[in-house]
Parts: sequence; structure tokens; C-alpha cells
Amino acid sequence: MPKKTIKKLLPDHQKIKANKHLQIFGDLIHNGNLWHLNRRSVAKAFAVGLFCAFIPIPFQMVLAAGLAIIVHANLPLSIALVWITNPVTMPAIFYFCYVVGTWILGKQEQAFAFVPSWQWVVDSVSTIGPSFLLGCAVLATLFSLIGYFGIHGLWRYSVNKAWKKRMKR
Repeated sequence: MPKKTIKKLLPDHQKIKANKHLQIFGDLIHNGNLWHLNRRSVAKAFAVGLFCAFIPIPFQMVLAAGLAIIVHANLPLSIALVWITNPVTMPAIFYFCYVVGTWILGKQEQAFAFVPSWQWVVDSVSTIGPSFLLGCAVLATLFSLIGYFGIHGLWRYSVNKAWKKRMKR
């Protein structure tokens, strides 16, 4: 059943509650409904986590926590899914976002080299920025919808399989 598998993979909720960056939410993160695992909360968590993973901002976890509180998604799962874009995977994922954005806009890909400076960021906003941001928005929406409906389908399949197994006994 997905619930048992997800429980094994989730981070400890005491560590999440003690995170200094999440203290801005105050007592909202202590709401018990944000910690339960059911089909709706897990599907919403996948949507929130995958959406925030494609948003190119620092502190994506805080954004995911805020959205999870607003839509009543599973908080630990929303936060954990943001780490799909980690320092190892981020260059490839965000380059793919840029490629998708150029394809949608019908532009040619521009050669660029990343330089870790504020000036490079300012200069890039006008050159590769529109394609990159559009690609991020499209892929964030696409993957959040795939995650939401995929979890609903997987959960339903798992429950039906368990029912059939129980009926055979």
C-alpha cells in the first residue's frame, strides 16, 4: 500500500517542526491534519512539492510549506519532494526548463556560461530569462498535475488490489 511506503520515506516530523525557517508559520505547522497520510493529502503534497521544485528561488522548502498549509496537503511530503531539485540535479532540470521555454517561444537556444555573480543574473534576465521562466512555469504545472493525478490513480489501484486480495481469502 502506498501509505506504508510513504511513511518509511518521510522525514521525521519533529525535525520539520523544529526547523528554524518554518517558524514563520507559528502554530499552523502543528495542525494535525498536515501530518496525516491519506489519498487526498498525499496527492496534494505531490502537486505542491513538484510545483515548488521547479520554481527557481532559494528556500523552496518554505514556499512548499506555505502552500501545503494553504491547501491542507501533507507537510513533510511537500517539503521532501522539493529536494528533487538539489545541487546535483538542478543544473540539468533547469537547463531542460530553458530548452522547453525556448521551444514554446519558438526562439533559438543561446549559448551561455553560468557565472556565480549578481551581474550575470541581472544580464541573463533579459536574454535567457523569459525562456527559462516560461519553461519553469510550464514544467512546474505539468509535473504537479502528473503527480496529483498519478498518486490518485496509484492509490486507487493499490486499494483495489488489496480488496481483491482480501476477497480471495
